[in-house]
Amino acid sequence: MFFNSGAFAGSSVSFDRKTARPALTDNVKISAERPEVAVRRGAVSGETPGFCVFNGLSGGPLGGEAAFKAVIRAADVVFSGETHDQIKDHLAQLEALKALGEARGEKVAVGFEMLNMTLQPILDDYAGGKIGEEEFLLKAGWKDEWGFSFSFYKPLFDFIRANKLKALALNLPKKVVAKIARAGLDGLSPEEKRYLPAKVEITKNEAYIKYVRQAFEGHGNREGGSGKKGMGDMFTFENYLAAMCAWNETMGARLADFLNANPGFAGMVVAGSGHVIYNAGIPSSVGSRAPGLRAVSFYPKDAAVCPAVLPAEDAGLADYVWYMDHSATNQ
Repeated sequence: MFFNSGAFAGSSVSFDRKTARPALTDNVKISAERPEVAVRRGAVSGETPGFCVFNGLSGGPLGGEAAFKAVIRAADVVFSGETHDQIKDHLAQLEALKALGEARGEKVAVGFEMLNMTLQPILDDYAGGKIGEEEFLLKAGWKDEWGFSFSFYKPLFDFIRANKLKALALNLPKKVVAKIARAGLDGLSPEEKRYLPAKVEITKNEAYIKYVRQAFEGHGNREGGSGKKGMGDMFTFENYLAAMCAWNETMGARLADFLNANPGFAGMVVAGSGHVIYNAGIPSSVGSRAPGLRAVSFYPKDAAVCPAVLPAEDAGLADYVWYMDHSATNQ
């Protein structure tokens, strides 16, 4: 997940840009200046992520593309995590979307963390073919709203447009996430609260809380005499966790509301791995609001070679852990 420009009082906080483990990048800053985001090259024609996929619970290998498609066919909602600047993670998402499209035809709704809910009308126009890419990027303010190269996401949007699928803008406005981190949920104005679902649960998932706390405490104080503020200088952990939960709960509620209102549709979430890990973020939110849906989650991990067995430390990261060699493409 990625706190874009100013999402947390002007800081840019990443849990999954370079690593799937909770860690802050070095671009935490207290200013209005947007951190520069490296632009990676797009996918090479014919390139695939491979299907080195293991069951995150049993540890068994999934068994290739056919088995992968069978898992997707059996699902009503797919959660596909990503490290935002890793092209193979996006190729994996595309494989999941293609499989879901094969299974459900046009009855697929794809939810994007990359766009906040106020941009839904613009996303509708783009997904529906009423406006082109250039106009969409301009009206959605993609560069400022998200910042990562659109080339990573273009194949997903192209597939949505070509196959007449639905697209959902899932995210909270950044100012609301920032306000919760500073002042807590009770610090929101009535206008700000309208962006949230009626009920926001603070997670009790111990693994996820530990994951978030590691990120928070890793940058908890000012760094020496540099003058740079750490997380602990900006927010309490309780408010930071509340912001994370509100973020996850809102994105999950957006998708769940659509699926509940449109029986027969399948959903897919495209979001940072930190929103998928341990099934504690968006998956938990959707599950609590649409308990009858069959869900499956995928957590991408960097690996130079496909492991022979699921590494013990990766057990439980998601329903399935998907290994890809990031260095092979992101040069």
